[in-house]
Amino acid sequence: MPPVTSTGDLQGKTVLVTGGTGSFGTAFVKELLANHDPAAIRVYSRDELKQHELERKLGGDGRLRYLLGDVRDVNRLKQATRGVDVIVHAAALKQVVACEYNPFEAVQTNIIGAENVVTAAIENRVPRTLSLSTDKAVNPVNLYGATKLCAEKIVTQGNSYASAQGDARFSSVRYGNVVGSRGSVVPLFKAQAQDGVFTITDEAMTRFWITLEQAVNFVIDCLRRMEGGEVFIPKIPSMRVIDITQALAAQAERRIIGIRPGEKIHEILLTSEESRHAGSFDGFYAIYPSFPFWRSDDYPRGKELTPGFSYTSDNNDAWLTAGDIREMVSQIAPAT
Repeated sequence: MPPVTSTGDLQGKTVLVTGGTGSFGTAFVKELLANHDPAAIRVYSRDELKQHELERKLGGDGRLRYLLGDVRDVNRLKQATRGVDVIVHAAALKQVVACEYNPFEAVQTNIIGAENVVTAAIENRVPRTLSLSTDKAVNPVNLYGATKLCAEKIVTQGNSYASAQGDARFSSVRYGNVVGSRGSVVPLFKAQAQDGVFTITDEAMTRFWITLEQAVNFVIDCLRRMEGGEVFIPKIPSMRVIDITQALAAQAERRIIGIRPGEKIHEILLTSEESRHAGSFDGFYAIYPSFPFWRSDDYPRGKELTPGFSYTSDNNDAWLTAGDIREMVSQIAPAT
């Protein structure tokens, strides 16, 4: 992969995080403050209570700036991104069922919001913008996944609208379920374990899993590597959802309730079509864009993938063991 350069290094940089008070945003801000010595971090979100709570939690660090704003508001984003070196775009509506029930809200935040971030970054010549995507964007069967697929395309194509001098570059990261994040099944199962009854959608269901710490570190690594246009995918383990219940309370009742609207049995992170223009690297895959702006001759290609290769949660080589699951869930509080 390309060497780490000063444009990707976060030391002394001004970083803006959309959705900065969410699960990822909070962990990302903490990591930057602790280990990367940024000049300033602009926490951009629309919830003043969460901003107040984060400010109290972090103890008033002088490098933090709390900006109220919505990614739907392009003018506010243009103000917020002036003088910024790096944008990490984490703001989104993420709950599958909520997006199904409120489709236009999901479109405005996840699609129009991504377009607004790209527009603001181009206007202010922000050198690096990295957008967070999801496995649900691949062959989407629900509105949330469809909006995130659109967001990926908008972010990638943003490189075509930036100047030829490369003063604004855009890439995405795509990963699976974050263990213990808001909406994760793990806190729910921990609460149900206390009651002795688990509600299972389908016993065959598998998922990719990544910890919050791993997600944060992967994003930071991709910020260093990105040239603009890639979709980065970490190589992460799979888990059978039913194995969580086994690890928590093997004797508890399991009640099958059927899959919810827009839910898959197995997840996909890399399709066979995408693998034709992707490479395998140590710890991750990178999908290369198929557009004229892509400087393929200057970029290491990684190991070529075999024809028809796909990366799905049920054909993964890496699986969490029962011990891994018990250690994982021990660090997560039950849902209240």
